[in-house]
Amino acid sequence: MSRLHLHSERHLVSRIGWLRAAVLGANDGIVSIASLIVGVAASAARPGDVLVAGAAGLVAGAMSMAAGEYVSVSSQSDTEAADLARERLELKADAAAEHAELARIYVERGVDEATAAKVAEQLMAKDALVAHARDELGISEITTARPVQAAFTSAGAFTAGALAPLLIAAVTPPHLAPVVVSGVSLLFLAVLGGVGAQVGGAPPWRAALRVTFWGALAMALTAVIGKAVGTAV
Repeated sequence: MSRLHLHSERHLVSRIGWLRAAVLGANDGIVSIASLIVGVAASAARPGDVLVAGAAGLVAGAMSMAAGEYVSVSSQSDTEAADLARERLELKADAAAEHAELARIYVERGVDEATAAKVAEQLMAKDALVAHARDELGISEITTARPVQAAFTSAGAFTAGALAPLLIAAVTPPHLAPVVVSGVSLLFLAVLGGVGAQVGGAPPWRAALRVTFWGALAMALTAVIGKAVGTAV
């Protein structure tokens, strides 16, 4: 067997869909619940109230992430379906024009006209709609929208991320909760940002610093607001 048949490539772009939803969900879970806990704790609320607020935020946040991702990705899926339906009609109405259009795309990418025409002819003979979806519309098996997958991934990742600050708050003395929850949550954010970047093939340190900065800012603002509201009340 040749080396070509033994070689199996796995490209990072195939991870974009689930990786984006997972990292976004986990980051949001940590930042949202940690900020909520820090803000409520800073208002001098009772420890039980802090945990109730965190648990309620976890459930509400997970459902919000699931619904938001489902609606957003469903809109993308609807757009893709509409484009494919229109392309299907165009292929049926004037296949020759669609062949010329596909060949022109290959020419613009650097293929000579004769080769481009032959490639377009062969690809359309195999599956004309798939050829036009991939090369004209930019829709492929890797990038196609999957609403249900995105919804469940986001909700699960949010829950996993949110559990960390909630559990930390549950086992930390009340007077230390804001500091401990903030510190450990920022550590989790840095690790998650670095791991997510590493899995996606990007520099980990830049991602870790970026997500840590915004997480710290969110927690600081909610702490200030919680303190101000607690003092006023």
